[in-house]
Amino acid sequence: MYYKNISYTISHIFVMLFIYLFIESRYTRRKAAAICIVSFLAITVPNILKLNIFPDSRLCYFLVTLYQIAITQFTGIFISKMRDSRALFVGLTGSNYVIAGSIMAAVLHIYTGSLYLCIAGCIITHIVILYILYTKIHDIWIGYQKEETMNSWWKLCLIPVFFYCGFSIFAFFPYTLDDHPENIPGVAAFIIAMFVSYVIMMQYVSSEAQRTSLRWQNRLFESYIEGLENQYHLVEQSEKNLRILRHDIRHYSSMIDSLLEQGAYSEIKKVTEHINSAADENKAARYCSNLVVNTMFSSLMERACSLKVEMRCDICVAKDIPVDSYAFAMVTANLLENAINSVKDLESHRRLVEAKVRCVSDSLLIDIKNEYEGEITFDVQTGLPKSRKGKDHGLGMQSVQAFSDKIGGNIGCSCENHCFRIILFAKF
Repeated sequence: MYYKNISYTISHIFVMLFIYLFIESRYTRRKAAAICIVSFLAITVPNILKLNIFPDSRLCYFLVTLYQIAITQFTGIFISKMRDSRALFVGLTGSNYVIAGSIMAAVLHIYTGSLYLCIAGCIITHIVILYILYTKIHDIWIGYQKEETMNSWWKLCLIPVFFYCGFSIFAFFPYTLDDHPENIPGVAAFIIAMFVSYVIMMQYVSSEAQRTSLRWQNRLFESYIEGLENQYHLVEQSEKNLRILRHDIRHYSSMIDSLLEQGAYSEIKKVTEHINSAADENKAARYCSNLVVNTMFSSLMERACSLKVEMRCDICVAKDIPVDSYAFAMVTANLLENAINSVKDLESHRRLVEAKVRCVSDSLLIDIKNEYEGEITFDVQTGLPKSRKGKDHGLGMQSVQAFSDKIGGNIGCSCENHCFRIILFAKF
């Protein structure tokens, strides 16, 4: 029994170490470590029940194991910054990873009978696997927990769950490898299959994240280029009109001189008002000081005008802002585009979008209101509107959520009297 007690204890140490290293904690490192230590004691002490006091009771073994699984996974979710399915996925993966060390200890004990050798093999296996995982995927996983835009990892959590159940049936319950050593080759193949599956899965998730990121970057740059083209045409037209105005200014000058001689001062005022109006009409639109955001708004205003949507915008974005200008412009464009699409088919008097956009050195605010028809479905996890157009839609809201999480912001939505409002606020 000594090697089993020690093997289980070592496994519990390493699973808590895995959770500590691979989960983005909401607490300080010291407090997170203290929580993991308390959880380690909570799952290690009950080993006495299933291994020493009731070693032949399968019911005791089953119930204690369920309790240990619950505490382990709760620990990962509790210390996680996001407390969602990503934290559960990391905890389940940690439980799978330590099984490899436990199986190595069992195999060495079966073939050598040496307590010291099986303990050494168990520890070395844990350290090697943990080192490989830490160097290869630690930064990737932490990055996903900080910025990942996938709605949920619940489906991916099924992978470690089924692997864990398979390992348990093969190696531990209801019969152990000591009882059926002929299962060792099958368990070894299962371990290899698990690690290969994880590699393929992580590559797939990474490629999907990159594909989504590239898709939105392409869309952002397309809108940016379109906005620059619109601004170029507006400036070109304005310059042409101003050349005409400069050409005609001598005629206006002669007219004013003639009116002065006649004393028709009211008519002179009308002429000057006409000249000022013509100059204002040909002035290029400028919504804010930030070039990227201003270009985005120019493109969106052009689209809203083509759809006969009234835009009432109060925009104040500094030239240099504390967040990425392209990301901020993309998020604002996503929200405004959603609002424009919501009102474009309404009656003319209801085609109105109100927006207040602020981004200065110490804070960020996006506040958008618009009317809507039909029902709005909200995602139960994020609280944001969910697209009803299928799996290839709704990525805009996911990018908004990811941006908010990255800058430590808060998002709120409301629907009252067929008026939808969304607010994103962050204090720097």
